[in-house]
Amino acid sequence: MTARTPRTRLLAAGAVLASVSLALTACSSSKDESTGAPNAGATVNEVKADDKLAALVPADIKSAGKLTVGSDASYAPNEFKADNGKIEGMDVDLITAVAARLGLKVDVQDSGFTAIIPGIQSNKFQIGMSSLTDNKEREQTVDMVTYFNAGSAIAVKKGNPDKIDPADLCGKKVAVQTGTTQAQEITDTRNPACAQAGKPGIVNDGDKFDLQTDVTNAVVSGRDQLMMADSPVVDYAIKQSGGQLEKVGATYDAAPYGIALAKGSALTPAVQSAVQSLIDDGTYKQILSKWGVEAGAIDKSTVNGAVS
Repeated sequence: MTARTPRTRLLAAGAVLASVSLALTACSSSKDESTGAPNAGATVNEVKADDKLAALVPADIKSAGKLTVGSDASYAPNEFKADNGKIEGMDVDLITAVAARLGLKVDVQDSGFTAIIPGIQSNKFQIGMSSLTDNKEREQTVDMVTYFNAGSAIAVKKGNPDKIDPADLCGKKVAVQTGTTQAQEITDTRNPACAQAGKPGIVNDGDKFDLQTDVTNAVVSGRDQLMMADSPVVDYAIKQSGGQLEKVGATYDAAPYGIALAKGSALTPAVQSAVQSLIDDGTYKQILSKWGVEAGAIDKSTVNGAVS
C-alpha cells in the first residue's frame, strides 16, 4: 500500500499479457503452484489461542467470533488471489495467525486499496491488512499496529533498455498504483524536483492503476518504462516475470507497514499484543520465510510508530 505504501499483487496472467508471455503465476523450483508462496513447504507453528490476550478482545467482537478484514488482493506476495479465487499471501497468513491467537477467525474481503480506510471508518471492516505504510497522515484517521518494514523500489524491463537512472525519473513514463506512497512521492517530491531543475516532470504525474497487477503489466508490455512499488512487491514481481523485469537502484525510504484499526479502537491493544506474541514465539518469522520476505522482519510491534 512504501506504502501503500502500497503493494504488487499478482494474479493469473490475463489476456493483456498473453502476447508477452509473462507467467505471473508460473511455477518454479522454489514456488508451490497451489499457494504462490516461494517457500510453500516452510514449517509454520500451529497458532493456539492465548486466554490472556483473548480477554483483551471487545465483547461484541468476541461474540461474533471473527474479524472482518479489508485487503486489496492485487499485491503479491503480501495479498493476492490464487487461481481458485482465494485471497492469500504474507499479510493474510499473519492476520489469520493474529486472529487465532485471540481466539477468533478471519473474513478477508477484497477491497479497492483507497476504500480500505474509509471502510474501517464506516465499520465495514474492523481491520485493514493490505501493506499499508504507517505514516503520520494515516495515524490521524486510524490506529496502526506495526508488523513489517518495507521500502520503495523500481523495476524496469530486463537490460534496462531505456537506461533508467533511479535518481532522475524526469520525463519518464512511470507506472504506479493509485493511492500509494509511490504515487504521492511523484506528486510531492519527484515532480517538484524536476521543475526546480528545469526538466519535464514524470509524464502525467505517473500512469496510475487501481491494481498493482496492472502496474506490472504496463512495464512488461512496454506501455510504461518503469514501475515504482513497495520493495517486497517489486522483488516478487521480478521473480515471477520469467526474466522480463529487473530492479534498478537500491531499496529506499524504508518504513513500517501497519495493521489499520479504527482510531482509539479497544481492539488495537489486543492486535498489537497478538502480533508481538507471534514475533516472540517465532511464528512470525516462519510466515515471512514462507513468502520469502524475511528481510522486512521487525523485533517489536508498536502502535502508531510512524516517524514521518
